[in-house]
Amino acid sequence: MSSWQEFETQAPALAATVRGLLDAHKHKTMATIRKDGSPRISATEVDFKDGEMWLGSMPGAMKAFDLRRDPRMALHAAPTTPDDDDPSRWQGDAKIAGRALEVTDPEVLSRFELPGEGPHLFRVDLTEAVWTRVEGDHLVIDMWHEGEGIRQVRRK
Repeated sequence: MSSWQEFETQAPALAATVRGLLDAHKHKTMATIRKDGSPRISATEVDFKDGEMWLGSMPGAMKAFDLRRDPRMALHAAPTTPDDDDPSRWQGDAKIAGRALEVTDPEVLSRFELPGEGPHLFRVDLTEAVWTRVEGDHLVIDMWHEGEGIRQVRRK
């Protein structure tokens, strides 16, 4: 698993683009795994602090229970709508995958302004990051996988 900072060190340009897309809108869509093994989709927010990517959750949220049981997750940054006349003007979308590990240390929790009593805080360790966009008449996908570096796929 890689911290956000390790991802930035290994793939600085891709990390900057992915971060820009993640920061463009407050809410993201996160997939977790339910107790029965089926997927759950939830809205979430992310924060970047101390070289790490963080997720918060309200007390008792099902996504928090999912992550406690099985930390595997994926996150998608909501893209803007492509320009039908010029799809190359679309910024693209970003996806990350990894594990979200709950942090309960009171000192760490105090550095975040989490609302209410008993909120959950998770640190994300990345296994992959993906940026998908259109260039001319090609769909272009830049992928980073932990331990493998960056790979690009172009589809016509």
